[in-house]
Amino acid sequence: MSGPPDEFEWIARGLAPLAEGAPEAFGLLDDAAVIASRPGYDLVVSKDAMVEGVHFLKDDPPDLVARKLIRVNLSDLAAKAADPYGYFLAVAWPGNYGWPEREAFARGLAEDQARFGLKLFGGDTVATPGPLTASLTILGWTPAGCMVRRAGARPGDVIFVSGTIGDGYLGLLAAKGSTVIKSYQQADWLADRYRLPQPRLDLGQALRDHAHAALDVSDGLIADAAKLAHASQVGLEIDLDQMPLSEPAAAWLAQAVDPLAARIALATGGDDYEIVCAVAAESEPAILSAAKAARIALTRIGVATAGSGVRVMAGGREVEVAQPGYVHR
Repeated sequence: MSGPPDEFEWIARGLAPLAEGAPEAFGLLDDAAVIASRPGYDLVVSKDAMVEGVHFLKDDPPDLVARKLIRVNLSDLAAKAADPYGYFLAVAWPGNYGWPEREAFARGLAEDQARFGLKLFGGDTVATPGPLTASLTILGWTPAGCMVRRAGARPGDVIFVSGTIGDGYLGLLAAKGSTVIKSYQQADWLADRYRLPQPRLDLGQALRDHAHAALDVSDGLIADAAKLAHASQVGLEIDLDQMPLSEPAAAWLAQAVDPLAARIALATGGDDYEIVCAVAAESEPAILSAAKAARIALTRIGVATAGSGVRVMAGGREVEVAQPGYVHR
């Protein structure tokens, strides 16, 4: 079958297997799911949507689009120190997405829900004259009262970020075929980082034990740090010279005509899906040790201060950042 399936065919053949017999989902034969309470735990719920041409490229393979959709939602759970549980899916399909494309999308979902321990509990599927649009609502569990919020940072806290920053920005350029990345191998690696972010779920226990506040870096390090500052009612001082870079990003920065502008671009480009968190200064050794045990790099990039907003430093001085990150209009 090559043409677009109807809604019920797609649910029965493409999505019902992803429920994997979960009793919460009723085989996707009902209008709703039932989530039983789990004594001693809180259910954490988050939601992200992706639109073709905005969050992924038109020619990106459907399986990779599905996997990115799962991962950007898992990144929200990671920042809340929640363990993955299940998800609800809504997809609006353009007419050019027939069975082959939808089956590839389902394969991508199946691959990453198996990787991260998820099951599909329900959702909706519709047709659209517009671009492919997919929305996922993700569920996770944390011990009661232990979810890490954006609010909670205190003056004197140390600010850390996981992994490396700027790979999403450069990865989008590489995926679009830009020649700014000179090495084909590095361009492929960066494009993969853009298409398949790595949710930092293994940091969960470290964040629960030591972080006062956290969120994931989706719209740009500076923009998302500002969200943490606003929610916590503190100021942040971020040092771009301390920002962790991958080898490809460092190589790109080294050949930049304007290194400061290039560093700011990496800090504001978004799509990194790393975790920025605030930790008491005395807890710095403990969280670094916990992150090392989880095999996730944490880098100190700043401090929380009294006041508000984000001061961006580079070369020992404050620098102006006109556009701190991506903003949806």
